[in-house]
Order: sequence, then structure tokens, then C-alpha cells
Amino acid sequence: MVPISLGIAIITKNAAAHLADCLASVREIAADIVIVDSGSQDATLEIAERFGAQVFSHLDWPGFGIQKARAVSYLQTDWILSLDADEVLTPELASAIVETVSNGSDGVYSLSRLSNFCGRWMHHSGWRPDHVPRLFRRGMAAFSDDLVHEKLLFAGAAPVLRGDLLHYSYDGLDDVLDKLNRYSSAGARQRHAKGKRSGGMGAVIGKAVWSFLRTYIVRRGFLDGREGFVLAVANAEGTYYRQLKLLYLSEQSPEISN
Repeated sequence: MVPISLGIAIITKNAAAHLADCLASVREIAADIVIVDSGSQDATLEIAERFGAQVFSHLDWPGFGIQKARAVSYLQTDWILSLDADEVLTPELASAIVETVSNGSDGVYSLSRLSNFCGRWMHHSGWRPDHVPRLFRRGMAAFSDDLVHEKLLFAGAAPVLRGDLLHYSYDGLDDVLDKLNRYSSAGARQRHAKGKRSGGMGAVIGKAVWSFLRTYIVRRGFLDGREGFVLAVANAEGTYYRQLKLLYLSEQSPEISN
């Protein structure tokens, strides 16, 4: 039985790898599924059509926050569940969502995310526990307008529902390197737009080293085996390139101080 007024909001671009599993995990509990696509050239749109999703095309790219807000705006449901195209509900989590929506609850709820990095489920490295606010009653929350690392803004607490949200974040090293470049560029631009400036090359190197140590030692990434080390290196590289790109942007606009 489909719960009344639960809508799913997803943004996509070339998301065919996991989209079918994502949509299959919500098909039985959703009254409506909306996908905002930004120019997919793989089988994303065919998969969306097969699952009966409404697809809206926005070829400009304003950033993750605004794009997710667009997806939410197309839904008319009382409840909204925002998902990434590489996230899959476990049956236990789907059942918890149904109960929450059906029992007259209100507010915002978090999902417990378990992420897969290059074939390994990560239980340390700062990736677990990972409680992400995603389920909310209309009007109770809204996405920030950040280019990357967008946030769901709301007042009060967001209780965590039982069950896991399975996140296939990186399928392999090519995916890691591709996202590292794109996310570091977006992160540098976002910081620059907010008036942040680099502290110089020493700060660039220091922050990258600290990123590795925090992931691998402080957050016990060594317990995640080989992939824990690979992730720590990737985090350090991401920090290094984000800060280095910010340094170059800072040199172009040196008038604003930290």
C-alpha cells in the first residue's frame, strides 16, 4: 500500500549505474517520484521512464543545493524524501519511513547512511555513523544554495530512523579521481565566493596532511583496510587541490582577507 503524500526527489546526470536499484527501493512506498536531470547521456532517462518517474530537464548547473531544491519544488506531496541516485533504501528503512509518514508524525528525520568505497562498506574513516537529514514534511526544511556539500536547513532535531541507507559513493578509482577534481573545483569556488582566501602554500600543505591524519588515524581509517588508506589519501588530495585552487583564486582577488 502506498503511503499518502510521500514524494521522492532525485537529481541526476549520467546516473544509470545505480539508479534502477535506487528507484526499485522506493517504488512501493512513493506516491510520486521526481527526477531533475542536467543532461544525462547514458541510460538514466530510460531507467527513470521505466519506473514511472517524472523527469524535468535543467541543463544549467547552479550547484547541488539549488538543483535539489528544484526537484523538491516539483513535488506536490505533504512528505518529501530526498535521495541521491546512488542511494538505496534497505527494506527495514523503507518500512520505518512508511511508519513515520503514516502515523501522523511531523518535522524532519535523518537516515543512517552506510557508504561503499571502491567495493568496501566503510565502518570507520569518518564515514560511520553518518546520519543525514533527508525525510521531511513540506515546509519544515529547505536545501541551502551551496555549490557542493549542500545542507538541509531546518529547526530542531532530526531523529534517526532504523535501517540503513546504502550509498554506492565510489565504484572505482576512476570515479574517485573524477569526483576529486570536480568537487575540489566547486569547493574552492564556493569558499572564494563567501570571501575565504588562502593562507598560502604552507596552509595548503598543512591542511592536506591533517586531512590524511584525521581520516586514517583520528577516525580510525586503518580499520577499513586497504580502502581506508586509499580514502585517507583521496581526502588529502581533495583537500590539497581545493586549497591550491583557492590559493590561485585568492591571488586573483587579494583584496579580501581571511
